[in-house]
Amino acid sequence: MARIEPISEKDTTPSLREAFEKHVKDYGARITNMKSTLGHSLLAFDVYMQWYPLYEEVQKILGKRLAYLFAYSISYASDCPLCSTFFRKIIIDAGEKPENLHLNSSEQRVLDFGSSVAKHRGQIADDVYNDVAASYDKKDMVVLIAFAGQMIATNVFSNVTETDIDEYLFDYLPPINDSMK
Repeated sequence: MARIEPISEKDTTPSLREAFEKHVKDYGARITNMKSTLGHSLLAFDVYMQWYPLYEEVQKILGKRLAYLFAYSISYASDCPLCSTFFRKIIIDAGEKPENLHLNSSEQRVLDFGSSVAKHRGQIADDVYNDVAASYDKKDMVVLIAFAGQMIATNVFSNVTETDIDEYLFDYLPPINDSMK
C-alpha cells in the first residue's frame, strides 16, 4: 500500500487539472498512480514530467528500442518494481522477453552503463564509461547521464512512496520464481 495515496479528484486544483490535461495531450500519456502522487505538489509534478522531453532526446540518440531498454536497465538496477514493470510492458508489447533480450555488444555496453550508474550511484568504472563514451559525443553523453539521473530520481520517488503499481501493468509483472513460492 502506498505511503502517499495519489491525489483525489476532489483535491485536484484547477492548475493541477490543467497540468494533467496538458501532459496527457502533449505526450499521449496517462495520469498514473505515480503522477497522481506527484500531483500533491504541482512543482514536483512539473519537475518530474521533464523526464518526457529528456526521454525524447535519448530516443534520438539511441533509437526507440535501445532508449526503452536503457531506461529498463536503470529501473531494474534501482530495484524499482513500478518503473521496471512499466518498461517490461513496453518490451513485451514490442515482442521481446525482458529475461531473454538479444543484444549486440554496443547495445549491451549501453545497458551495462545504465545499470552501473544506478547500482553504483554514479561511481562507475572508467572502462564502463569509456566503452559508451567512445560511441557518443559529449552532448549525447550529457543527455544520457542526465536521463539516467532523472530515471533514478523517478525510481527513488516511486520506491520511497511505495507507489502502487497501476492496474494496467498487472499483466506485465515479472514472473514469480518458483523457488520463492
